[in-house]
Amino acid sequence: MHSAGLVLHPRRDSAAAVAAVLGWATGRGIEILGVADEIDRLDCAAVPVTAAELGRRSDLLVSLGGDGTMLRAMRLADRQRAPVLGVNLGKLGFLAEVDVPDLSAALSAIDRQDFTVEPRLAVDATLRGETVTAFNDVAVARVPGEGSAVVAVRVNDQPFVSYAADAVIVATPTGSTAYSFSAGGPITSPAVEALLVTPAAPHSAYSRGVVLSVRDTVALEVLPASGRLAVEVDGQVAGYVEPGERIDLCSRPGAARVVRLGLTTFFQRARRKLRLTDSAEIPSG
Repeated sequence: MHSAGLVLHPRRDSAAAVAAVLGWATGRGIEILGVADEIDRLDCAAVPVTAAELGRRSDLLVSLGGDGTMLRAMRLADRQRAPVLGVNLGKLGFLAEVDVPDLSAALSAIDRQDFTVEPRLAVDATLRGETVTAFNDVAVARVPGEGSAVVAVRVNDQPFVSYAADAVIVATPTGSTAYSFSAGGPITSPAVEALLVTPAAPHSAYSRGVVLSVRDTVALEVLPASGRLAVEVDGQVAGYVEPGERIDLCSRPGAARVVRLGLTTFFQRARRKLRLTDSAEIPSG
């Protein structure tokens, strides 16, 4: 390994984690890179680069923050060779692999090649000729005061189902534990290659979600009865759509890769972090 890149949370204290990464790199001749305006506030020894250079030049990206930071690191790693190691500085940290106290051991495991990489699906959303990428989800959501999200889901350019709801969410398996889960969608293993379509607070005749193949072409068409809708990409507003417009969605399996050390399985993390419990009607033991 020749270089590793740091992706930092904009506010959380990452000094201890950065020091651990720098200490690991010093004895191994590994160059540590960081986005210039992120590392300036830490006054650390990382080499300042642009965000585009960080993804291109790194052999490993280390995400220091929460799930939002991890998603940003995955976007930087998109179409690049670097896998992403997630280090949790927050509370939930569903996507992260380790907490800060375990970081040194994780980096040693990477030295020994004692890790695997897990491919993650991305979804590209195209609107008005512009394309944005999500690793969690793309949602069209009602703007307060402007009416419900009345949206037709088209599959392979054929009408499939329409919803009237507060939002319609198209999630990857990675995003199945985020907005889609809050709206009643299924928890889905990241090993599954699929898109999950979930309505939030639906008030239409058909109110269930659907699971679509990555080989299907998918479009969200905003129907005439709809209000103006916000387009949210991984939780950030990327723009707005009006009735009569549509968003075309394209899946990209293996767009980014995350480091897994085998400490826990996806299902163990989901059970613990989402506080899943068994039915009260099922006897324990």
